[in-house]
Formats: sequence, C-alpha cells, structure tokens
Amino acid sequence: MRYLLALFLMVAGPLTAQTVAETAQQASDRLRAAAVLLEQAESRRDRVAALTETVQAYEDGLIAMRDGLRQASIRERSLIAQLDSKSVEVSRLLGVLQSIEKARTPLLLLHPSGPLGTARGGMLTADVTPALQSEVETLRAQLSEVAILRTLQDRATNTLQDGLTGAQTARTALGQAISDRTDLPRRFVADQVQMELLASSTQTLEGFAKGLVETVPTTDALPQVVVNKGALVSPVRGALLRRAGAPDAAGVVRPGVILAARSKALVTSPTAATVLFTGPLLDYGNVVILEPAADVLFILAGLGEVYATPGHVVDEGAPLGLLGGETQRVDDFLTQSDDVTTSNATQTLYLEVRDGQSPVDPALWFALD
Repeated sequence: MRYLLALFLMVAGPLTAQTVAETAQQASDRLRAAAVLLEQAESRRDRVAALTETVQAYEDGLIAMRDGLRQASIRERSLIAQLDSKSVEVSRLLGVLQSIEKARTPLLLLHPSGPLGTARGGMLTADVTPALQSEVETLRAQLSEVAILRTLQDRATNTLQDGLTGAQTARTALGQAISDRTDLPRRFVADQVQMELLASSTQTLEGFAKGLVETVPTTDALPQVVVNKGALVSPVRGALLRRAGAPDAAGVVRPGVILAARSKALVTSPTAATVLFTGPLLDYGNVVILEPAADVLFILAGLGEVYATPGHVVDEGAPLGLLGGETQRVDDFLTQSDDVTTSNATQTLYLEVRDGQSPVDPALWFALD
C-alpha cells in the first residue's frame, strides 16, 4: 500500500498546475523587481521619480500575485471536488489493488472451474487492467497537482506579505522624498490664509474654482497646452465607477466622474500642470486642483494623503498623493473583491474637468475606459 501512495506522488503536475505556477512566478518576479527598485532609489538622482516608479511596480506586482494565488486556490478546490465525487470509486479501486498486492501469485493463476475458467479469468483481467491502470494514472496526477498547488500557495503567500510590506515602505519613502525636495519650479507662492478663507466661505465647488482662479497671481509661467487631449491617462490605477452626470448612491448628480481604486493607491498628475490648491474642501475630502493650461482645471477629490504643494509646477506622472484606506494584511488583500464597484473593496477618486470656468465631461480629456 505504501508503494501505491508513493506512486501517486511521483508524477509531475499536468499543464494546468504548470500554468498556474508560471503565473505566480511571473508575479513573484515583478515583486522582486520592485524590491530592487526600492533599494536602488536611494542612489538615484531623482528619488521622487524612482520611488514613484517603485510604488507603481509594487501595485502591479501585488495584483498579479493575488490573481495567481486565486487561480491556484480555484484549481485546488476543483481537484478536491473531483476527488471527493469519486470517493466511493477510489475506495473500491484501492481495495482491489490492495487485495491483488496481498494475494500470492500462484493463487491468482488458478480458477475453481479448472483450466478453462483460469483462461477466461486471465482474459477478463487483461481487459480490466488497462482501464484500472488509466484510473490509477489519473488519480496519481490529481493528487500530485494538489500537492504542487498547496506548496505553491504557501510560498506565494510569503512573497505577497513581503510585497505588501515593501509597498508601504516605498509609499513612506516617497512621502519623505517629496517633503525633502526643493528643486521643483514654483509659479507662485500661495497665500495660505487667503486660501483658507476662500475654502471656508465657498458654498460650491464651482464657486471655489472661480474664486481660486481670481486669487492666483497671473503669470506667463503656465505649462504648454496639453497636446494629447482625449488620451490622458487616468490619475489613479482603477476603473470607472460612475460617469459624468450619473447620480450617485445618494442621488446626487455631479459633472465629474468617480474612479474606483485600491486602498492606498497612488494618485499622479496626468500631465504637466501647476498645483493651484491642496487641502480639505466642502464634503469632497482632500482636494488637489491642477491647472494644465490657461482656463483649464483638473479637480481631484477624495485623497487620503496629499503630497503636492500649491504653487509648484509638476511634471506628467508626478505623485500628488495617496487614496485613503487601511494598510492591508495578506488575508484582507486576498479576500478583497476584484469587482472595483463594490464599496467594501475600493476607495474612490472624484475627477472633474473645468474648461473656461464650465464643467465638461472628463471623457473628452481622459481615456477612462
């Protein structure tokens, strides 16, 4: 019997297990590459750009690793269900094999009815043996695949924990690097008192936007007009949750779009722009207002942490802040829904575009699909 069990575990896993393993390995490689980027960021001349790249690499790698683990878990459950459904058949098969293994060879060659019965019995055994062997091979492969998948999940979970820790370290380092930075061009020096008075006295986002433009000193130091209008990348890696003009859960209609993203997701500038305002505003949470061109405003609301500073001119892809949410543990991250429309699985970013003091559909500027 020990020989049979050993035989079950000798065969290599079939292609399905190999495919899952390859997916997990690729995700693991991406997380290791992100860890290397984090180590190299200390020596890079532009630490902010290096750490921004690192945080994004971790975000991609973590999602890929979780997908690989889920594939492994789904495949394992499928195999176990198949084995459970064959429990009676497996028991009978093992019983037959065990009885054959224990029986003495001379007895197997005899039949009570004599030589003719022995011959007929031998013919029946010859017919049954290939089917029996095929069933053994199938069970052996399935048991081996389950063992491979469990080992894979144990290793990948450890890698995932390292990735979550590395991502949080990279976010912290990025925030510190931005606070230490002194080389960003500045278009104006914000009057903090005036900004706070404007924010406290305004009643609507539209009124604040108009008052902000009037408050900011006029200069000729605006970035060049955006040339890729309609193809700008979303400021956060996520999905379109609600289009412009669509009522939200409370029935409130806003001219901007709502983007759903992961906890602590990095928010970046979609293009070179001047930072006009940062801070809490009305019921929008933390807000960042960018001016990419004359009479054009990008309003990003709902950040949990803000990196940007009013008056600075930032480049395309520059980090503006992080979405809210808690730092995730492995179990929480694995059980998080892939459906970014579910409230328990996402944070949201509100994106509004104002052109000539009037709101326009952000889909005219951004490739949101």
